[in-house]
Amino acid sequence: RGGDIRVTMGTAPFDSRFPNQNQTRNCWQNYLDFHRCEKAMAAKGADAAPCQWYYRVYKSLCPSEWVTTWDEYREEGTFPGKI
Repeated sequence: RGGDIRVTMGTAPFDSRFPNQNQTRNCWQNYLDFHRCEKAMAAKGADAAPCQWYYRVYKSLCPSEWVTTWDEYREEGTFPGKI
């Protein structure tokens, strides 16, 4: 099967920025990228469909508890990341 890479809905693709097994930073970055993408598309009045790639990746990598907490922080205006 050498070189045969398939991405399913539940598997995030390999990202060379995060080559190690610990995918915490990859999770965080894709969460940020998704929300930045949505914000940028909304500012342009464009369809945010292209942002769904980041959504699928972070949903497959991030523990749901983290996402829930980060979503709550964003709603409260206390989110520590720059979106």
